[in-house]
Amino acid sequence: MSEAACVTTTGDRTRTICWEDPSVTALGARGRSGLEFLQAIVDGDLPPAPIMNTLGAQLESVASGTAVFTLTPAECHYNPIGSVHGGVYATLLDSAAACAVHSMLPAGVAYTTLDLAVRFIAGITVETGLVRCTGTVTHLGRRTALAEAVLTSHSGKLLATATSHCLIINP
Repeated sequence: MSEAACVTTTGDRTRTICWEDPSVTALGARGRSGLEFLQAIVDGDLPPAPIMNTLGAQLESVASGTAVFTLTPAECHYNPIGSVHGGVYATLLDSAAACAVHSMLPAGVAYTTLDLAVRFIAGITVETGLVRCTGTVTHLGRRTALAEAVLTSHSGKLLATATSHCLIINP
């Protein structure tokens, strides 16, 4: 189910969001490397995580050590001062960094974010248009990984950066 099929806008400021059972996605990880699993989400063979439908974001592409998410900002992402809430930035940055790590893990190995350090550089509004968040692994060890993520506008303007440490969980 695509994001477009899951979001219905009625009136000026009403959204209805749907998502698929997250256990379907989790079960889809079984027997697949992290890269194979994430590619199945990109290809539409597995549904995205419900948070992606909630935000209207999508995993655009994945390669070993890299993950790219996109989002077109909307008013529903706004904070009380009229710009995209920092939690939306953080969600995109965390997702890109963590999925970059996941893309390098073999089947059966999991991960979780240990910490996320975010640096907000520029504001985002609906006028910003499509934003892209790219995560890249900078270190992959046996027990931890380090990844960086950058959030940019469609014109390439830097909006935010993050670093993330992930714990690697072996079975």
